[in-house]
Amino acid sequence: MFELAPDDARLGMAGLAGFARTADWWEPMRLPAPAALLHPELLLTARMAAGGRFSFTTDATAVTLPIRAQDPADTAPVDLCVDGALAHRLPVRDRLQVDLPAGRKRIDLWLPQFGVVQLGRMRLDGDVIEPADPRGARWIHYGSSISQCRTASGPSQTWPALVATRQAWQLRCWGFAGQCHLDPVVARCLRDTPAELISLCLGVNIHGAATFSRRSLGPAVIGFCQTVRDGHPDTPLALITPITAPGRERMPNAAGLTLEEVRDIVRSTGELLVAAGDRRLTIIDGPDILGPADAGLLGDGLHPTA
Repeated sequence: MFELAPDDARLGMAGLAGFARTADWWEPMRLPAPAALLHPELLLTARMAAGGRFSFTTDATAVTLPIRAQDPADTAPVDLCVDGALAHRLPVRDRLQVDLPAGRKRIDLWLPQFGVVQLGRMRLDGDVIEPADPRGARWIHYGSSISQCRTASGPSQTWPALVATRQAWQLRCWGFAGQCHLDPVVARCLRDTPAELISLCLGVNIHGAATFSRRSLGPAVIGFCQTVRDGHPDTPLALITPITAPGRERMPNAAGLTLEEVRDIVRSTGELLVAAGDRRLTIIDGPDILGPADAGLLGDGLHPTA
């Protein structure tokens, strides 16, 4: 039998920067930056473990994990996958306890994509525990609530998790609900974090909060991308404009920009970067993924349903 702290290397923690420890509880953290440097609203979402998981191989026949949520009624479940298949989807209560099939197998235990949780020591009833071999390219995706995916059925079925699983990529999801505002601290984290692929889905929070004006948005996108390029000069970089949001497309925000205009500025700024020599940047138009014909897939006119 093993009883391991969440930061024990044998558990193969992935998709997280680390944990903040208080006594015998460990709270996940997604951004590798001092909490004091993050805006409080960004810090709150960075404490949510979207994309965070444990990936290990074991012969254990049972696993127990103490886990508590700041707001249990508004916290996504935990997904436990065995050899790549979802085996258990469990609500966050005081303790998760599940039986596992006999023999050696790979376990991927996905933490809630929404809600702040704290973890205790994991107990595994078995004789073998070691981190699973990392799979494929390291992918960092930065975006908004549309990337954090609160309304996904579970953390292994957010769209970034589904794409990463299908492509055999190592996911770090930096989707921050309401908080994708091109914070320089996030650009510096991207710059300093190893990756073979980076994607940025920019615009919907900028429109909603009127973060930038027609004058300042393009330069902010350029500055963010150039900071990323300081650490990743040759890494493929995908710049994604907002998916459709019918009620916002032609609605001016407090800065006088509609979502259509924000999308056009993000796209044209990407084109300027390519013209200036960034040959590894690809522009993806959000409506090509979810466009006007797909509006019925948006539960509230903005966020895709599960």
